[in-house]
Amino acid sequence: MRDRITLACTDCKQRNYTSTKNKKNNSERIELRKYCKFCKTHTVHKETR
Repeated sequence: MRDRITLACTDCKQRNYTSTKNKKNNSERIELRKYCKFCKTHTVHKETR
């Protein structure tokens, strides 16, 4: 039931993180504030398809 997703930085568009989510409970895209090693700051990361 849990699907694998990739999180990309909204500033530099690099795909930094992978995670899983339950699409039955969370159908919309996830946004998390995480550290980007390319920007060297904490930025918003959005789920990519």
